[in-house]
Amino acid sequence: MSSSLAEYLAKNYLTADPPKKKPTKKRKRKEAAPTTGIVIADDDAPGWEDTNANNSDDDDAPTILGGVTKSFKKATTSNWKTVKEAAETAAADAILAANTDGRTEDDEPTIADDTAVIKMSSGAHAGLQTGAQVAAQLAAAKEEERRRFLAADPADIGKGQETIYRDASGRIINIAMQRAEARKKIQEEEEKALREKEMQKGDVQRLQASERSKQLQDAKYMTLSRYADDKELNEELKEQERWNDPAAAFLTKKQGGGKSKTGRTVYQGAAAPNRFGIRPGHKWDGVDRGNGFESKWFQAQNKKREMVQRRYESQMDID
Repeated sequence: MSSSLAEYLAKNYLTADPPKKKPTKKRKRKEAAPTTGIVIADDDAPGWEDTNANNSDDDDAPTILGGVTKSFKKATTSNWKTVKEAAETAAADAILAANTDGRTEDDEPTIADDTAVIKMSSGAHAGLQTGAQVAAQLAAAKEEERRRFLAADPADIGKGQETIYRDASGRIINIAMQRAEARKKIQEEEEKALREKEMQKGDVQRLQASERSKQLQDAKYMTLSRYADDKELNEELKEQERWNDPAAAFLTKKQGGGKSKTGRTVYQGAAAPNRFGIRPGHKWDGVDRGNGFESKWFQAQNKKREMVQRRYESQMDID
């Protein structure tokens, strides 16, 4: 009964005891030596708090030895250094005075710093300026560009270099060779046109052209006046053949010897004349196979001359 009552009371009215904690082993610390002298503690002064009082377990805190930390321990050596001796200082001052010629720092010229100035592509400064300032800035930029151009290497700027021409595919074109080929092509075309023109001419026309050029060459050595007793002129007139010459049948010496001017053998018998004066070949059988146009042409020419002659005679009769 007693045990059950005790259990009932313990269950409803009593609390269980908390589990016992294991005792932790604390590192033994040396007690700080008592400071000697008067210590003034200012609670409001920052940086002078007693860190050991609040952080007793901080192992990184500085160790106080006799009231002075290791960081404030007196240095064993002197940190002061001698910069210059008096004699060296005087000599340096004399050299500076000689180089500056007695000028002070206030007398030195002021160098304008243009690095912070915003410049436009033309060389003028950005912002509100006068016309004279803009003109001066443009002139300075132009002069600077000219100076850089004169100082540059000719090979870099391409001065004196020959212009390189390329075709549509990007290959380099030799201009000298192209010009020579163009001149050669033009010359060949002119020679071709001249040959075609010469081929359109007959042998007689080419012979006449050569005779004409020969006459021009001989005219250089002729006299200005030619008289009736000129032997060369008379021989030239006698050699001419005329189809309507009535005395041609009485000539004992035939001109040409049965050959034309071109050297071909011609027909020796009678043949109808034509307007070009071309005689038939030596193999002609004497049959005229033309359409009669040559005979009609001569008839028209004779009728025209006859009409002119009759008109002239009728006018003479009226007068």
